[in-house]
Amino acid sequence: TVFGGSYAMRIWLDPAKLTSFNLTPSDVAAAIRSQNAQVAVGQLGGAPAVQGQILNATVNAQSMLQTPEQFRNIFLKNTADGAQVRLSDVARVELGSDNYQFDSKFNGNPAGGVAIKLATGANALDTAAAVEKRLSELRNNYPSGLKDKLAYDTTPFIKLSIESVVHTLIEAVVLVFIVMFLFLQNWRATIIPTLAVPVVVLGTFAVINIFGFSINTLTMFAMVLAIGLLVDDAIVVVENVERVMQEEHLEPVAATEKSMGQISGALVGITSVLTAVFVPMAFFGGTTGVIYRQFSITLVTAMILSLIVALTFTPALCATLLKQHDPNKQESNNIFARFFRWFNRSFDKLSVKYQGGVNRMTHHKIFSGIIYIVVIAGLVGLYKVLPSSFLPEEDQGVVMTLVQLPPSASLERTDKVITTMTDYFLHKEKDHVDSIFTVSGFSFTGVGQNAGLAFIKLKDWSERTTPESQIGAIIQRGMALNMIVKDASYIMPLQLPAMPELGVSSGFNIQLKDVSGQGHEKLIAARNAILGMASQDKRLAGVRPNGQEDTPQYKITVDQAQAGAMGVSISDINSTMSMAWGGSYINDFVDRGRVKKVYVQGEADTRMMPEDLNKWYVRNNKGQMVPFSAFAKGEWTYGSPRLERYNGVSSVNIQGTPAPGVSSGDAMLAMEEIIGKLPSMGLQGFDYEWTGLSLEERDSGNQTLPLLILSLLIVFLCLSALYESWAIPISVLLVVPLGIIGAFTLTWLGMVIKGDPNLSFNIYFQVAIVAVIGLSAKNAILIVEFAKELQEQGEDLFDATLHAAKMRLRPIIMTTLAFGFGVLPLALASGAGAGSQHSVGYGVLGGVISSTLLGIFFIPVFFVWIRSIFKYKPKTLNTQEH
Repeated sequence: TVFGGSYAMRIWLDPAKLTSFNLTPSDVAAAIRSQNAQVAVGQLGGAPAVQGQILNATVNAQSMLQTPEQFRNIFLKNTADGAQVRLSDVARVELGSDNYQFDSKFNGNPAGGVAIKLATGANALDTAAAVEKRLSELRNNYPSGLKDKLAYDTTPFIKLSIESVVHTLIEAVVLVFIVMFLFLQNWRATIIPTLAVPVVVLGTFAVINIFGFSINTLTMFAMVLAIGLLVDDAIVVVENVERVMQEEHLEPVAATEKSMGQISGALVGITSVLTAVFVPMAFFGGTTGVIYRQFSITLVTAMILSLIVALTFTPALCATLLKQHDPNKQESNNIFARFFRWFNRSFDKLSVKYQGGVNRMTHHKIFSGIIYIVVIAGLVGLYKVLPSSFLPEEDQGVVMTLVQLPPSASLERTDKVITTMTDYFLHKEKDHVDSIFTVSGFSFTGVGQNAGLAFIKLKDWSERTTPESQIGAIIQRGMALNMIVKDASYIMPLQLPAMPELGVSSGFNIQLKDVSGQGHEKLIAARNAILGMASQDKRLAGVRPNGQEDTPQYKITVDQAQAGAMGVSISDINSTMSMAWGGSYINDFVDRGRVKKVYVQGEADTRMMPEDLNKWYVRNNKGQMVPFSAFAKGEWTYGSPRLERYNGVSSVNIQGTPAPGVSSGDAMLAMEEIIGKLPSMGLQGFDYEWTGLSLEERDSGNQTLPLLILSLLIVFLCLSALYESWAIPISVLLVVPLGIIGAFTLTWLGMVIKGDPNLSFNIYFQVAIVAVIGLSAKNAILIVEFAKELQEQGEDLFDATLHAAKMRLRPIIMTTLAFGFGVLPLALASGAGAGSQHSVGYGVLGGVISSTLLGIFFIPVFFVWIRSIFKYKPKTLNTQEH
């Protein structure tokens, strides 16, 4: 798309001179077509030729004109006295612009804008690099004073977002390594899970490449989540081998063999649950499904590869790298040794207290049940108060501003408003604004002289670290232009949408439909009633019609009978009006080796007012010039410049944004409440539909419950198959709400304390919830698996449960901390892409905290409950033999 026309040959007609020579615009057009043409004549001696032909030459005749002077000399007619009338006698000819509807500027200077859109499947960074390479080649041929600037570029945000997630990935690996070293207290043991990371990551990238996914923000988010999960299996293996070596004094090989016999089932169970949780996400449709699918396939691949590594590669490393513990070895007294001894003593004391707490909770079932009911009630309450949205808004470094003037405002008035706006951003916001590119005569609301558009490029994120330099604050201050510029209907600074394919701006988008066919006037009345109520609602901001307003129109009525009586043809009338007032493309000419267009139109001062119509004449069949006033009259009307329909029904589009601190979900609810009031105002027969991001948000909200139910159902079936029991999986699933409430709590606290509306029930938070389900179930499996085995070996239910809880506390804490610290950088992210990182980070981190603090106490309780309700009968020797 080009904002700013190329050159064209402009022929401006003078109606008075045309009339004096008894000419019409159609005569001028016919003369241009006949005399500005490329004629292929042929050849002298062209084949087949006569015998003995010795000459062959191309015959050139008329060719396309190239200069204004040549056009001025176009012959029109001879007068009665023999004088020649040429185009210059009736028109002004100049090399002008191809399009006078738009006027584009960069930082207030004249500019031509070129918008480049990616083709399907194209890589944004590669395309940007190719454009820059081509521009660098063209710069050598620029004329003096001409420069090119990138006024709006999405690739810096994309690049920085990916770089930010890559940094987060590296930070996650480092933090996970520190946590593992803290608990394993052995460099050799710590290196083993660390070596699993590159193996799994590289394998995951290979698989997602097969699925056609790229390295983007979504897949990198999934990799960050996977880092904490994929080391879990390796940690469980190494920790158990170390425990067996220390408690039973076995050599590494023997300890590894025995350890793998103990934990292989748990590892398979954990991986089955984690993959089962994420698999349903891959089968959802729409935009939500596209996002879910990239998370799902990346995480499932990482989990499966992690299990394979834990069952093959990690045991081999344990048998090779680990050393048998020497009980006679003198303990070191360096700073690490002293710290580890203190840490172990503290953890042992904590384990004893933990075991006592578990003992009390398992024996006080009513008390435990009351706490669990309170947690469930709290979860329901948080679900109701946490606002919803589709995607978090991101600071992409660009503010898009829509400008609208009253109907029938001229391009000159629009230019003045845009100049005032440009001065404001370049001077008042000079510390935060890098450049501004403006277009007059065009907007995403429609094309017209009263519309304008601006792309305000902000300075780099590293230069905008203070609250007042954030994009939201800049937009809020920019709204003050509506008070300063009185000639504008509105000046609306907006954030770009998180997904450009789902709209041109952030906020909500709704279609008001006239389902009962009451007509355009009633539809506009209903729309205006909505806008009036929305302006009074504190949850809403910038609610506006997205489209061209009804405008004054001058309707010309031709008396066909009168025109026929005067010998004037309707086709001549129509062509004269069209060519004189609207301009007409005639044909092409050659300008410096390039083919460009030729336009014919009336001079500007002959089409300014309604009475100017009488300056134009049409020739009748007797050769007489007849004025338009003889057969036509005009009147002012009011109407829409375009007919808008949605799904075949007359409609108007309304857009708006949530007020500061309000989520898009709450804003959409406010709009639905307002539209629901229309019948009480006597405006029945209107319906609405959400579109763009708003439609995706509503659809994603409707998909959340099926997603969670399906994930839990598949987890239940996997565990039932693993344990050959319908009861034990229930004790695992009962733990899930304990993790989810933490995700809701931390996200809600972040929203309240930080005032960040991006911390909402959005699609990234939903992914975090699914991850928390898997994490909660994983912790439960570690305890339930061991408690089940100990009970089957003959231990009492309570003793087996307490023993398993104490035995698995250390790996649970270690894997949980590893996962928690792995996602901590997401929660602390800033700059480009921080909104989506916070949504994932806060949700997962909150779930990690609560699923651990509450889960380690409730998992034994739930196991005891379920085993008590569904009485466990140990297999007798005869039963086993049978």
